[in-house]
Formats: sequence, C-alpha cells, structure tokens
Amino acid sequence: MRLTGRYLGIDLGTSVAKLALFTECGDLVATAARSVPLEHPAPGRVEQDASLIVDAVRDLGRELCPDPDALALVAITGQGDGCWLTDRSGHPVRPAISWLDGRAAGILADWNRAGIAEAVYRINGNTMFPGALGPLLYWLDEHEPASLARAETAGYCKDMLFTRLTGDRATDPSDSSLPFGDHAGGYSAEALDLCGLAHRADLLAPVVTPLPVGTVHPAGAAAVGLPAGTPVTNGPFDLPACAIGGGVREPGDGLLTLGTTLACQVLVESVDAAGEPAGMHLATGTPGRWLRAMPAMVGTASLDWALNLVGLSHADLDGVLRSTEPGAHGVEMLPYLAPSGERAPFVDPAARGQLTGISLTTTREDLVRALCEGLAFAARQCLTAAGLDGRLVVCGGGTRSLPWLEIFASVLGRPIEVAGAEVGARGAILAGLAAVGGAEATPDTKTWTAPVRVVDPDPTAARHYEYAYQRYLAHQSAARSLWPRPPR
Repeated sequence: MRLTGRYLGIDLGTSVAKLALFTECGDLVATAARSVPLEHPAPGRVEQDASLIVDAVRDLGRELCPDPDALALVAITGQGDGCWLTDRSGHPVRPAISWLDGRAAGILADWNRAGIAEAVYRINGNTMFPGALGPLLYWLDEHEPASLARAETAGYCKDMLFTRLTGDRATDPSDSSLPFGDHAGGYSAEALDLCGLAHRADLLAPVVTPLPVGTVHPAGAAAVGLPAGTPVTNGPFDLPACAIGGGVREPGDGLLTLGTTLACQVLVESVDAAGEPAGMHLATGTPGRWLRAMPAMVGTASLDWALNLVGLSHADLDGVLRSTEPGAHGVEMLPYLAPSGERAPFVDPAARGQLTGISLTTTREDLVRALCEGLAFAARQCLTAAGLDGRLVVCGGGTRSLPWLEIFASVLGRPIEVAGAEVGARGAILAGLAAVGGAEATPDTKTWTAPVRVVDPDPTAARHYEYAYQRYLAHQSAARSLWPRPPR
C-alpha cells in the first residue's frame, strides 16, 4: 500500500523536540524545534516533564503543518533508555527519569560485583549503565513502589507519545532490546529474574515487530492537533533510526553520531556476547540483522562544556581547529565527562575525564583541540570494538564543523560520508513506511539517504594520530584504576 502525501517525522531528543516534514521523494520541506528542559531535582539526578514534550509536539505541528489533513504518515523516534512511567493513556505518573540520571549507580555497582550485569550481557549482548531501564526500575521498586503501582507502563520516550496519540500500549524491537531483550526481539524472563524484576514484567510494553502501527484517536487529536485517523508508527528509537536514515544497509557499515552522545553503530549479522561486556546489540526487526551499538555517554555536550569553560563559542570552533596543529602541543584528554560514568567501549560508572600535558604555555585553543581529538579517539575505539569494516556515515550537530570532521577522518583513517539533515526523522519515516505498507510502500532508500559530502583523511595527520591513539589507550588503562568507586 503506497501512502501518498507528506510525511511527518517526530524526533524527541534528550533536550530538543524536532519535527521534520518530507515529500514522498525524500525532500525536506521544513523543520521546527523546541528545547525541552532537563530538570535536576538533586545531585546526580536528571528528570524531564513528559507533558512539555507533548506540548512541544502540538505547537511545532501547528507551525509546521498548517494543513495536517495532507499528512500520510506520522513517524516517531526519540531518545532511548531512562524510565518513563505512564498510565494507561500515556500520561506521566511522575517525572520521567532521563538516561543521563546517575541515581542507580550504586545498584549497578552491586550488580557488577555480583556478576548480574555480566550474566545479562551473556544472554543478550547488552550492557547496562546507571541510566538504563534495569537499574532505574530497581531503584523505583526500592524507593518509589507507589509510583510503580500507579503506572501501567515503564517504557521509553517515544512509547509515551505513541500511546498519547493512538491509545495503544506498545514498543518496538529496538527499545525492547534494552536491557531485558532476547535475541528474537522480545523480553528475556531470565534477564528479568537476574535483575530481581520478574514481578515487574507486566510494566513492560508489548513488543510489535517490525514496528507498532496505529492511528491518531480522538484524545490524541485533541492533545496534539493531528487529524483523527492519521497513521502513526512508533520507532525505532534514535540510534537505529539514524542508522536507517544515514543509509547503513550492509553488514560492516557504520554510523557515527556527533550529538549529545558520541554514538557508534555497526550493522552485524549475529549477536556476539563473548569478551568484555560493552555496548549493545539492538534488534532491527529484520531476522539476522542487529546494530552493534557503542554509544559513549558524552559527545558534543563535552564540547559545550569546554567552550564555555574557556570563554569561546561554537562560532569560534572552526578557527580554533584550523589555527592549532595535531597533538594540541602535547595536551591530551580522556573525554569521560558524564556524571554517571561511561558505557562504551567499556562500562564504568566511576569513569571521569582527564587532561594531561598542561603547562604554563598551554592555551585555551590547545584545550579545545585536545578535547576534539579525544572524542575522535573515543569514536575510533568504539567503532573498532563494534566491528566496522565497511562504509562510515556521520550525522549530528557536530558535522557542522568541517575541521572537526577532518580530525575524525584522519583519526579513523578512512573517508566519512556526511548524512543529510534530520537523519533520525528520515530513518523513522523509512521504517514506518515499510511497517505500514511493506516493500512496495518503501521509497528509494538510496535517494532518501544520499550523503551531502564526503570528507577524506589527511595522510600526514593520520600518521600522527596512529601514535597519539596508542597514547590515548595507555592513558585510559592507567586512569581506570584511579577512578573513585561510588557508594551505594
């Protein structure tokens, strides 16, 4: 079944809700965005008001779609992880707990010591970090059982909006992968039992493969202003949606997202749960295909921090990188700045950043360049662990800086293809069209996902970075034993 008309992609990011309107040919007609604040009710805690997200979708939709009756499809994607407690109609029963939250670090530390986290990894190839649903649900079970008693679902951001729009309670295989997934795209009873959460299994939304499909119901129409009866699809969440929208199609191809997180993914044909637990295996809804994800905790958020610290702005970044040399005059950095630690290519809630090589001659430009190089080294380590051996596509806000892309290409030693705008919404629409109408409804994905440019490595810089990357790994190994262990 071919859906004719305009397609609306809704991308619910960590701090920004974005809507993107596309033609049937994949042309981006218009976009609109609104910041949705993160709340910090206590040290180490990060929450979000789900009602503000729904309000943002309503207001942005009115701005972007003056004729919503022309919409043929609404496709939702958004941030993963965290814990979004909602009632049967999708309304929040408490503020959503963000994936950035660190309150469950002690619980995860206990699970690591007891071998629980590793046992779950051996089941499904998915690690946990403090902001994952498993530790957060356990924390709520201990500290807020009344909130769980009021909730119908402990789910994810996009699931909340899908329920508000359609009245249906469902999630897709990508979100259900984390952290209780099985290899078939459902939930593992053994993983739930290991985490002491078998008695909360009824809070997990039913999984629909390849994606949940519904239509806007009257209450949803009243909430966001979309016409009742409009087809709506739910998922995949932002990491796999970006991989689809970026044109990752063949095993070995990868996607690097330079966004709030530094998310690295490679399409693989099997789940490999051997070796040191790290990263995730995200079900794609297609048999024999998973995304091996290594999403480091902090990407451009680190750059925001560094620029603010030294009194520079994003407008200064290109000039800083062009005026400094590879190696930042000896300054080197481990970019583990998330309060909840790191989750890829290793899991350690105690991971912290480190600057070395500083002297009285160090400039603020050296500090910024060292951070940009450190993030590139982190990306190389993640992509290597994920098994990258094909094309590499890059997307996210960081792609606006060509000199930074040149650093990434040189550190990675390969050309990188820059994806088009609104890659997450684009991927959600492509996945949604396939879910609603099958292969005959799916447009030409190569046209929809064609790169806007290709950035090649600089041979001289690449030779320097081979040596610098080994130093990065040595610094990381030495630093891990010094990171403080959090109390329970």
